[in-house]
Amino acid sequence: MTQPPPPPNQPPNQPPQQGGFGPPQDQPPAAPATPPPAPPTPPSLQKGGPQPGYGYPQQPPAPQPPQPGYGHPQTPQPPQPGYGYPQAPQPPQPGYGYPGTQQNPYGQPAPYTQQQGYGYPGAPVPPTAPQPALSGGGRSNATVAVIVSALVVIALIVAGGVWYAKSSGDDGKKDDTASSSGGTGGKNGSGGTTGGKEKVPSNPAADVLFQVPMPKTNDTVVTAGSWLTDKVYAKTGIAEIVGYDPAKGTKLWTLKLPGPVCAATKHLTSDDKTAIIFQPKMPGKDSSAGCSQIAAIDLDHGTKLWTKTVGVGDSPSDFENVTVAQHTAAVGSTGGGAAFDIDSGKLLWQPKPGDTCYDAGYGGGNKLVAVRKCGEYDNRQLRIQNIDPTSGKVISEYRMASGIEYASVVSADPLVVAADVGDSAGDGSEVSDYFSIDNKTGKLLSHISAPGHTYGGRCDGITRIEDCKQIVAGNNRLYVPTEEHDGNGKYSQTNEIIAFDLTTGKETGQRAEAGDGYTLSPLRMDGPNLLAYKHPPYDKGGQVVSIDGNSFKATKLLENPATQDVRRAETTMLPDYAEFLYGQGRLYMSSVFAHKVSDSKDYKEYLLLAFGAGG
Repeated sequence: MTQPPPPPNQPPNQPPQQGGFGPPQDQPPAAPATPPPAPPTPPSLQKGGPQPGYGYPQQPPAPQPPQPGYGHPQTPQPPQPGYGYPQAPQPPQPGYGYPGTQQNPYGQPAPYTQQQGYGYPGAPVPPTAPQPALSGGGRSNATVAVIVSALVVIALIVAGGVWYAKSSGDDGKKDDTASSSGGTGGKNGSGGTTGGKEKVPSNPAADVLFQVPMPKTNDTVVTAGSWLTDKVYAKTGIAEIVGYDPAKGTKLWTLKLPGPVCAATKHLTSDDKTAIIFQPKMPGKDSSAGCSQIAAIDLDHGTKLWTKTVGVGDSPSDFENVTVAQHTAAVGSTGGGAAFDIDSGKLLWQPKPGDTCYDAGYGGGNKLVAVRKCGEYDNRQLRIQNIDPTSGKVISEYRMASGIEYASVVSADPLVVAADVGDSAGDGSEVSDYFSIDNKTGKLLSHISAPGHTYGGRCDGITRIEDCKQIVAGNNRLYVPTEEHDGNGKYSQTNEIIAFDLTTGKETGQRAEAGDGYTLSPLRMDGPNLLAYKHPPYDKGGQVVSIDGNSFKATKLLENPATQDVRRAETTMLPDYAEFLYGQGRLYMSSVFAHKVSDSKDYKEYLLLAFGAGG
């Protein structure tokens, strides 16, 4: 469903273009044991500077299907009958960034440069000044089955379609996760309004505002987490979070941490607070540190509000996912869950032990949704619970069919859950079906089949619960991309975005076409409209468009430069892996891991890129 093919629409008699600064951060090499030769040093990226490309290898290796996340049983049992065409799940592979046997939280294969363990040589080297711009109280039915998972990561860059920021409410009203950026409804080219908060600029042509080099490390380290407020763009680095001026890229603050960030939520409170899970120390090759530390961060001021742990006796539990709903921060894992007041750090509730169920994780935003697992692996039942964020009381519950092992929360409001029923997706995306559920009653509204050979998008329901890419729910619609297919041109690939009615489960007839050489990826809602990213062909820059919720007409909000160096940098950030944030006329792309790069002085990779449109 989401395995990216080689770059589309290559010109005739010319080898495919390689994306980005150095070997792709988001794609595994064809032969991991033999890294490609290092390219020459890129020219200055300053506006008006040289335009030649960066001498990257011409053929990017195709990404491999992601492996199951940590917590996946080592000897999986066959799926229950009646769920399509079962396929034997792949066993987890060893990775980096987490101790023990934790699996890659992003379901991505490791890059060829990874080493065993962390083995950091002293303090990591954070990026210096930005580079010049490129041209252009407990629940009665809850439990804690304390299973302190040993953890490991195989992380590869780039997860797409993730809005790690305050997104507009589905009804266009500001709420605890509503974007305050972008002003009021912008005018379109004909003098009307988009209906959303993002303005349509008079000139959508964009320049690169700033970029941050990949931090130095000897091993693969998760750098998941990026957020955008009115005041700051914040990005996770190695054992730190850095706040940048959203337009200039100058550092506003740096928050140092004792160890790497394990997981971050995409949600913010109305006053720009969020939550993370991090390790209490930097693991060495012969030691490990669990993901046991929970913290709240004030993003506008760059301060850590509190740090907490949860466990039995002197042993803190490790957690795999974190979210924010209203002013509650909730964490979950195979060991159960817990919830804290995000302002004070007070423990609000924690599932009680006593039965065979546990909270695997939570989805946040306007509401809080728990994915609760009951029973054994070969006879699992998942319960999707809408719960009160402050008390933990169950408001409603939907019980999925027995045998579905994992589920992801696409959206808590409207409540949409994705699952790979019977392992039938067949492409590693973990999505074959969507379930639209009434938040108040727990009644199933509709069941949407989305075969992997037809539709794109991916989720990580094994550990990350609400980590879905290129899938957006809002306006009583579910927006999913189709798989890429041949366009009209000889060398072109393209796709569409399809809308489903969440009440009926049927297609609405709304269909947005990417155009020859482009592929569309849903990003987030902007009031009644859908924001989407258009991955470019070989000779164009990428775009951000606003798709009208009624007419489905696309209005261009931003178009990146088409110069070779900029385009190659942009195409390292694939939408189904990288973190994409758009707001206030600016697009931010960032990697979800840092890794050891080539020893050549001519080799350069980037942690993030920021683009800004004109007036």
